[in-house]
Amino acid sequence: MNLTKHISLDDAMIRLFLVGAVAFSCAACSSNAEPIADAVKSDKSSAKSKSDRTGQKPKSRSFRFHYRFSVAGLSAGDNVRVWIPVPPSNRDQTAVEISRDLPAGATPATEPVHGNRMLYLETTPSGSETLEFRVSYRVTRNEVQGLDERRSRDAISAAQRRTYLAANANVPLGGRPVALLDGIMLHAERLKLARQLYDRVDDHVSYDKSQPGFGRGDAVWVCDSRRGNCSDFHSLFISLARSKGIPARFEIGFALPGNAEQGPLAGYHCWAYFFVDGRGWVPVDISEADKQPAMKDYYFGNLTEHRVAFSTGRDLVLVPPQAAEPLNFFIDPHVEVNGKPWPTGRIGRRYSFEKIRRESRHTP
Repeated sequence: MNLTKHISLDDAMIRLFLVGAVAFSCAACSSNAEPIADAVKSDKSSAKSKSDRTGQKPKSRSFRFHYRFSVAGLSAGDNVRVWIPVPPSNRDQTAVEISRDLPAGATPATEPVHGNRMLYLETTPSGSETLEFRVSYRVTRNEVQGLDERRSRDAISAAQRRTYLAANANVPLGGRPVALLDGIMLHAERLKLARQLYDRVDDHVSYDKSQPGFGRGDAVWVCDSRRGNCSDFHSLFISLARSKGIPARFEIGFALPGNAEQGPLAGYHCWAYFFVDGRGWVPVDISEADKQPAMKDYYFGNLTEHRVAFSTGRDLVLVPPQAAEPLNFFIDPHVEVNGKPWPTGRIGRRYSFEKIRRESRHTP
């Protein structure tokens, strides 16, 4: 179509109709979802509807989760100690063990600071061998709408407030991370302040795993490098929040692709919560917001149902206590052989999931 610089009203209406028709046609023939870690379409129309979900019934997802790993390179007589994280059941998810296959009997335990659950076992190989471990769960995960006024309000104990306002080994309360706030007029209202911190982290950091050092959740490192993965984003946010008197906690698990019904999971995903008196714990997923800018508003206060949580907190002492230093975080099994941490290269991790299909009911 040839258009002159002076378009009549009728010509403009025709042009508008044709553009709309083409757009409708393109939308109808495009059916491929973008494969992203948290599996939400990043196109603007999808993002708008997703961001607009406050007040709607939270979505949910049910699946089987298989936690498998092997420990290789063992010799006869080795003392092998193993701690396996167990996903919690709470208002955001229900996790029920459905099977386990372990080389020895396991004892359930709960660490007292964050309430993390685990299985603990000891065994001694009779020869040179590789030990296999498998625990499977039935999980139902709910979308978290932390800003929905209908969501029940959380309480926080004095001990929890102290824990989630304190520094961690990689999460300081001062220094270079907090200097990111210099010159910014900060809100006094806690929720608005948290949004400022969320925006500041997203503006400062890019999701980029190309530089060695990422993935340790080191707030100083990510502050300087301005890149990292989910643990780096949320460590910096937690550092800033706690420095301003907002309790904040780290949560880690796995993200499930929303456009797949089964498959392996390459690695962990993590996010954070901050606490506001009178409202409770509010989630943020800043690394997903950075990867999907159109979803930025959604991920302040909301989490998709495409995930499963396994543990909370940093600098963790397990039950019974490990010989090693406190764990940076607890998502993979912790293995010690003869009192020393076993090399991660000798621990083969195989995590996977599959959709739970409703069984059809037949009348005899």
